[in-house]
Amino acid sequence: GSLPFGDGADGFVMGEGCAAFLLRRLADAERDGDRVYAVVRGIGDSSDGRGKGITAPNPVGQEYAVRRAWEDADLDPATCTLVEAHGTSTKVGDVVEVESLAKVYEGAKRGSIALGSAKSNIGHLKAAAGAAGLLKAVQAIAHKQLPPTLNAERPSPNIDFGNSPFRLSHELAPWDVAGGAPRRAAVSAYGFGGTNFHVVLEEHRPGELKPRPVQVAFSSTA
Repeated sequence: GSLPFGDGADGFVMGEGCAAFLLRRLADAERDGDRVYAVVRGIGDSSDGRGKGITAPNPVGQEYAVRRAWEDADLDPATCTLVEAHGTSTKVGDVVEVESLAKVYEGAKRGSIALGSAKSNIGHLKAAAGAAGLLKAVQAIAHKQLPPTLNAERPSPNIDFGNSPFRLSHELAPWDVAGGAPRRAAVSAYGFGGTNFHVVLEEHRPGELKPRPVQVAFSSTA
């Protein structure tokens, strides 16, 4: 099986699957009375460019995508309480991913962010892996539950979770947030060849979010 972030992780199991999402402008969805499962607050991407290989992780590229997503959301990463990671269950990949995530989420309290990977449940869906992670995070927000990650009861000895903002969830648990803040989650999806994406999601609270003004800049080299 796949053991993301667990002791003995040595690779992933291939899976097959797909997921589909209906996206609407928040104002339109609220106007029409749609059920909103979650709100997309920010998206960040990056390319590792000339990386070390088609599957070799690049912490710099990963950090760029994560940081850009939170800058796009205009939110503090420390307010996140769930990260659905890429989590490929490889010795190098898991360690590099947690280290790159920690650089962006370093302002959060120790153990305040639940860390998981859908690959522990259904394997690596290849092109649909990111869609599976996004679906998991959206459902977690909608149901206000923190889902467990399998096969990580014994954490990887190469990851210092004791001094990390992340913790591994082993049981389904209520998703409680201090101070009445909205539940926020983030999802990572890293593709072959170094294409990285990170998405920031938030619980829907009708009427609380207002559209941000669109800024357009025109330039000329003449």
